[in-house]
Amino acid sequence: MAKSLMIVDDSATMRKIIMRTVRMSGLEFDRTEEAGNGNEALEKLGGGPVDIMLCDINMPEMSGTELVKEVRKLDSCADMRIIMVSTESSQELIDGVVADGANGYITKPFTPEKFQEKLTPFMN
Repeated sequence: MAKSLMIVDDSATMRKIIMRTVRMSGLEFDRTEEAGNGNEALEKLGGGPVDIMLCDINMPEMSGTELVKEVRKLDSCADMRIIMVSTESSQELIDGVVADGANGYITKPFTPEKFQEKLTPFMN
């Protein structure tokens, strides 16, 4: 089944590192997109949803936590899986973003194995 991925992070370098690490995990996506902040991600999602979003928390204009809340309001994105990828590791923050609609959380630094573990359940 064709899968699509969006990486949302304000650092272009970090988006490239995440993409490379996802590829190293052995997971394959037919379409990948990038966004530099939550507003840009929402704009791109207006053109059609993606299957999986990897999203940072700390970004200018619209944080990852705000983006999760906004995406969950969109009927077109009801089945989209959102995995947060952040240096933030407070259990309270993680619990909050999961309660807001995120499907998982990966803390930086990450490994290909961590992406494989968190994303494989959503690849079918």
